[in-house]
Amino acid sequence: MTMKTNQPNITLTPLQPDDREQFILDNQWAFKYGAQQEFGLRDTRTEEGEEVISRTTIENSIDGENAEVYRILLDGQKVGGVVLKIDREKAEGELELLFVSPEVHSKGIGQAAWKAVEAMHPEIKAWETITPYFEKRNIHFYVNRCGFHIVEFWNKYQHGPAIPDEEAGNWSEDDEMFVFRKVMR
Repeated sequence: MTMKTNQPNITLTPLQPDDREQFILDNQWAFKYGAQQEFGLRDTRTEEGEEVISRTTIENSIDGENAEVYRILLDGQKVGGVVLKIDREKAEGELELLFVSPEVHSKGIGQAAWKAVEAMHPEIKAWETITPYFEKRNIHFYVNRCGFHIVEFWNKYQHGPAIPDEEAGNWSEDDEMFVFRKVMR
């Protein structure tokens, strides 16, 4: 399903198999750019010792159960992507990944893409996502542009369900995350 937004030049289209590798690389670049903007070029906040977001993390999202993966197009050009996880039984959705190419930041593309996601899934009653504590642009985007609310702060004392208690002590400030929730009206 391809969905057009209210802005005629923004489109979400399903990820094609031959675009998977570039989607991963574009996602990694967008996350790396954000970390470089915040911390500089010599940042150590990486997964697998190389990227801010690892190939494994992206692939697990793309290949996850109930995943929907879309490219964000601006005038037909690939400028980002979205990975959703939809639980139709519970009428809940997770925004696993959303990225926009740094070359086109601050043009309303992310917000238009998010509105398109909501329009595609009117059955979803609540959405959740997470973002690193240091990603001020993302925090601003989710709270001020998309209407999410911060509902939890993950850190070494209070962490997400995927982290066993015995590993929580290994967390540093670099691992801190905000959890966002948006209840639909």
